[in-house]
Amino acid sequence: MFRTFTAASVAALFALPALACDGFEVHEAYARTSTAMSQTGAAFMVIQNHGDTDCHITGVRSDIAARTELHTHSEDAQGVMRMIHVEEGFALPADSELVLERGGNHVMFMGLNQTLAQGDVVEVTFIFADDTEATVDVTVDLERQPGAHGHSHGHSHSN
Repeated sequence: MFRTFTAASVAALFALPALACDGFEVHEAYARTSTAMSQTGAAFMVIQNHGDTDCHITGVRSDIAARTELHTHSEDAQGVMRMIHVEEGFALPADSELVLERGGNHVMFMGLNQTLAQGDVVEVTFIFADDTEATVDVTVDLERQPGAHGHSHGHSHSN
């Protein structure tokens, strides 16, 4: 019986899908809204891929909002910055990082179903191209100023 259980356990392990981005790590994650009554919010962070294979983040979700999307800012012909949904997601090549920051790439929460208060922790789930997922905890920090993080910009970033 022990051998049967061991063989079945090993078979089950091989049947599980591999994590799409085995080097996926998130650092310095925080979320915020512009006012206490805002119906939208955003999350910012540094995403790293320490793995040997390229990853592709195709989507994101969170229970705190009716819709959660990957967004970026783009300047139109008149010089006006507009926020846009990045439907194709974000590439995260092997041994690289992607900075999600104000005025650039970020996670957007639309139709918040709760107030985000200083110190709250929300779950954000990243969805990869092969439908595997990684969930991270993001702390609400309504006091953080743009650029106020420990991240060094002395190297290149992925887009």
